[in-house]
This record gives sequence, structure tokens and C-alpha cells, in this order.
Amino acid sequence: MAFFTGKGDGGTSKLFDSPPGARVSKTSPIFECLGMLDELNTLVGWCKAECGEGTEVQGRRMKLVLHDVQDHLFTLQAEVAGAEKSIPLSSVEAMGMLIHRIEAEMPPVKTFLVPGATELSARLDIARAVSRRAERRVATLHESGERAISDSSRAYANRLSSLLYALTRFVNHRAHVSEQPPSYQ
Repeated sequence: MAFFTGKGDGGTSKLFDSPPGARVSKTSPIFECLGMLDELNTLVGWCKAECGEGTEVQGRRMKLVLHDVQDHLFTLQAEVAGAEKSIPLSSVEAMGMLIHRIEAEMPPVKTFLVPGATELSARLDIARAVSRRAERRVATLHESGERAISDSSRAYANRLSSLLYALTRFVNHRAHVSEQPPSYQ
């Protein structure tokens, strides 16, 4: 695959479901959503790169948990781009169970927490914030009618920021770092 073809120089691109010869403006909300999901996938990879090989969460290497997230983000991008793919409901349910198991290990949270306790938790917090923005782009695209996104894929996008938050807290807990609430000065 070539690094570039030059076909998009005029501000258009093709999607999986584009009719032969048809191109779509890069100003379409579809491309805004694809770009946001790509940014999120890159940030999840940055988090994955910081995980030690021995970092485990609920009996799984955290690198593998984050790699699964990246695979699901590629599926969501394919769906946004018009492929007949979607994230299975079973993946949404599995993520929900993982979040609940992580949450059960943590002390309860009654306030916001200041990000940045460790390098990995800071990266996960950035990914969490971008995840919320990506979810809004997915919802906006779906509600616009320009692209129908499956219920399960939208649920995954919604749940992902919760997983990233749970992982942030988990990393801090395992590092024996005291999480600090804001002082609201």
C-alpha cells in the first residue's frame, strides 16, 4: 500500500460504501469522526507503550486489554467509514464486567480527582478525555442521519471512557499513589 496516492489532494476521499467513482468531501462529519477515533486509538497505543510487561488487571496483561480496545476502535472506524461491521454486544458486556471488577478493588470515589499521579495514569486520563470527545462525534454523526452507527458500537463508545477511568484509578492504586481531589481554590 502506498503512503499516498494524491487522490485526496482536492479535498475528497472514498468510503467503504462509496459508489464506484464517487468521492466524499473531507469536510463531512464522517471524516471528523474518523479523525477523532484515530486520535483516540493512537493515544491508547501511547498508554499501551507505557505499560510494563508485568502490569496485570484482573488476571490479564494490561497491554492486551488496551490492544483489544484498539482492535475495537478499528472496528468502529470501519463502521463509521461504511463497512458492514460493528462492535459485538458481547464486547460491550465484557467491558462492563471488567469495569465493575476493577471498581470493586478501589476505594469509592465521591469527588473528581486531579489527573497526573503517575505517567501511565496521566496518559490514561488524556485517552479518557479524548474518548469522551470521540463518543460525542459518534453520537453526532449517528443523530445527523449521515451514518447509522449500531447500538452496540455506540454503547462501546460510551463505556470506553469509563474503562479508561477505571484503569487510571487501578494504576494509581497499584502504585500506592494517593489520589487527590481538587481544592477548588
